[in-house]
Amino acid sequence: MAGRHSAPPDPIDDSFFDQIVPDEASEFVVVENPPVYRKKPSLFSRIIGVIGELLITAGLILGLFAVWQIWWTDIGANRAQAESIQELTQGWERTQKIGTPRYDDPPAFEHTSEEGAFLGVMRIPRFGKDYAYTIEEGTGLEAVLDTGAFGHYPDTAFPGEIGNFATAAHRQTYGAPMNGVADLQTGDSIIVETKDAYLVYKLTESYIVNPSESDVVLPVPREPGAEPTERILTITTCHPPFVSNQRWIVHAKLDHWIDPSDGIPEELAD
Repeated sequence: MAGRHSAPPDPIDDSFFDQIVPDEASEFVVVENPPVYRKKPSLFSRIIGVIGELLITAGLILGLFAVWQIWWTDIGANRAQAESIQELTQGWERTQKIGTPRYDDPPAFEHTSEEGAFLGVMRIPRFGKDYAYTIEEGTGLEAVLDTGAFGHYPDTAFPGEIGNFATAAHRQTYGAPMNGVADLQTGDSIIVETKDAYLVYKLTESYIVNPSESDVVLPVPREPGAEPTERILTITTCHPPFVSNQRWIVHAKLDHWIDPSDGIPEELAD
């Protein structure tokens, strides 16, 4: 087969290239990096692109807001609550032994109408022995509830009084003191600690209502015009979580009270 082809010329022989490259090649112009022509996007495409970028930005902002709303507000409110309880209960005389339950009338409570005034400490052993949140006058969001506190409905009974001591608290965000409301059971203790008494209420019932059903905070819940004869505690909170178009209601009745100088409720003992 090799005999059918002539031997290649010497690599340095320029005549070899003259044989395969025509003289006209010298007239060719080589253009480096020729311009690339792209089709200009339509107005519709540009609008869609802008909308997409805005949606991505909005999604990031909403995500950051959700993290702040759910996580950071809980941390801030719980830290503030711990500091408030330590400060507000400083000087209260307490002993760690178990006190003797009393069934006579508890000490009279001094009334106040000042929004944010400290009334006592809410303790719910079902949520842990260290569970503690302040109870403050009023139900304003910024002044009371968003601090993680339980807010006392104005014009309802005060702690330990005959009638309905009605309170409200967040179920999610800002400390979420009632996050575990669905775990409560009939007979559970709900303890209101004041300077002069541990008021031990026992849970009697819970149910869900619409926000417009405000009769749950009447002196006798859901019975307009009825004369109260019992010492009732009511807690209202949002339902369901993060939707909050209904309210979860908890009612409890005073079972007994304990003089703090005598001891603490057995539910709070180690």
